[in-house]
Amino acid sequence: MAKKRISKKTMNIIHSIVFFASTLAFISCLIIYLWVYTEIDETILSIEIQKSTAEELQNTIEKLKSNIESLSRADVIAKKARTDLKMVFTEPETLRIKIDYLQNKAL
Repeated sequence: MAKKRISKKTMNIIHSIVFFASTLAFISCLIIYLWVYTEIDETILSIEIQKSTAEELQNTIEKLKSNIESLSRADVIAKKARTDLKMVFTEPETLRIKIDYLQNKAL
């Protein structure tokens, strides 16, 4: 059996098709790689922004807790009442009860 030889023209067409297909595949892979890289980069940036925002919010919460604790002290409340509300504090009343021991023994 005689082998059929591929002509030079057919060989050139086959080489051109292989070159075109490999070039197209390479460019497609490069585009997909850049797209995935960009998406990952944007996601990481978004995560970092969210993390910094969460840290800022946590710091704000800690400051507010500190302010609440300092304002809830009795001396601070009394000072605010005197200065801001113009309240006057009265002297505490004392009750004195006189017990006559002699009458209690007679009962």
